[in-house]
Amino acid sequence: MSRLFEPLSLRGLTLPNRAWVSPMCQYSATDGVPNDWHLVHLGQFAVGGAGLILTEASAVTPEGRISPQDTGIWNDEQVAAWRRITDFVHARGTAIGTQLAHAGRKASTQRPWEGTGSVPAAEGGWQSVGADDQPFGDYAPARPLTTDEVARIPADFAAGARRALDAGFDLVELHLAHGYLGHQFLSPLSNSRTDRYGGDFEGRARLALEITEAVRAEIGPDVPLLARISASDWADGGWSPDDSVHLVKLLADRGTDLVDVSSGGNVPHPRIPIGPGYQVPFAERIRRETAVPTGAVGMITEPEQAEQIVATGSADAVFLARALLRDPHWPQRAAHALGAEVKWADQYLRAKPRR
Repeated sequence: MSRLFEPLSLRGLTLPNRAWVSPMCQYSATDGVPNDWHLVHLGQFAVGGAGLILTEASAVTPEGRISPQDTGIWNDEQVAAWRRITDFVHARGTAIGTQLAHAGRKASTQRPWEGTGSVPAAEGGWQSVGADDQPFGDYAPARPLTTDEVARIPADFAAGARRALDAGFDLVELHLAHGYLGHQFLSPLSNSRTDRYGGDFEGRARLALEITEAVRAEIGPDVPLLARISASDWADGGWSPDDSVHLVKLLADRGTDLVDVSSGGNVPHPRIPIGPGYQVPFAERIRRETAVPTGAVGMITEPEQAEQIVATGSADAVFLARALLRDPHWPQRAAHALGAEVKWADQYLRAKPRR
């Protein structure tokens, strides 16, 4: 019997399988509002049989967007636009969550097909903010956040979480990875602060933990809370797998239910030994040493590969991105290859009968 197609329960939500959609930036919104492109992009995965869909990083403040074309969740217009998408996904019998994010020093950047680097104010960009004024590569330097400004960020995430529930999302994920604001504070390579949000591990982890506490308090006891982390900076003196194990224990104590384990993104041009499943060992170690459920991500492309990851206990689920872009019906194809069946979650969700 396929483990990949067994259900997984997180608090009050039961997901029918463990082949999940990883957050994928689309750089296609206007003023943070998702549109028809996002409906089609995300809706195709619901039709294809994914057990859970996560949206792209949705900024909790306007200046938290990676690019001017990123989605957001800081106002009511965005909530209404997201509700159209969550209603469609639920009507297909699939769960959907959003990834709450703040890009920090990597904000106000060009979308990939229009170039690289920061977008100037004259072209719709803005001043990025960060843990300190160190730029990411050739990006514009960030303005260091004051201590009081940092202390207000958890409330922004909590407000985003409340809007996410109003928009019909079934769970939320906190983006603490890939060199964005949460990760910037965690890593000694991007956080040279001397106040209570810098210095030792405890200081650098303070913001991530305060965000987690604020969001958990806002969404209540029944809604699952995920966190995406970068398990390693892949750089000397940076954030390490040991640090990640320590952090995940603290996140779990504050109500995190599953950790989405990625890596990198905090320094330009890291030397990463990329290959099929190259990040899976991080997910396996965190799961083994913390007893916290994990999701594995990164060059997971074949049904047998995904099945092995889950069946051997390396992770509790797999997050797919490029494989699903190539074939949105990948879960149905995988179920056929593994002798399993795609089941739908109508009985668990606020949904109309699936056609």
